[in-house]
Amino acid sequence: MPMSRAEIATDSGAMLMNRLCKHWAHKLEVEQGEEESRVRFGEGSCIMRVEPDKLVVAVEALEEEDLDRLEGIIDSHLERMAGDETLNIVWEN
Repeated sequence: MPMSRAEIATDSGAMLMNRLCKHWAHKLEVEQGEEESRVRFGEGSCIMRVEPDKLVVAVEALEEEDLDRLEGIIDSHLERMAGDETLNIVWEN
């Protein structure tokens, strides 16, 4: 299974993770915790973990093109949830 990971520098990691989980909970299966959460998409999953000064996001997908699509979905939603904060999201495979 293709996988990728991004470490996103932010002081708002917990807030971002919580907003994303609440946003997706009405459509997707979400396991939300204090420091780690998992979101299951039809073609893969996303694990978010809050660490000091960053949010670590790992994505696993069935196919490479699904991975690219999920990265784009997560990018756009994180940027929207961040409001005025600028996030530097770099995916590493």
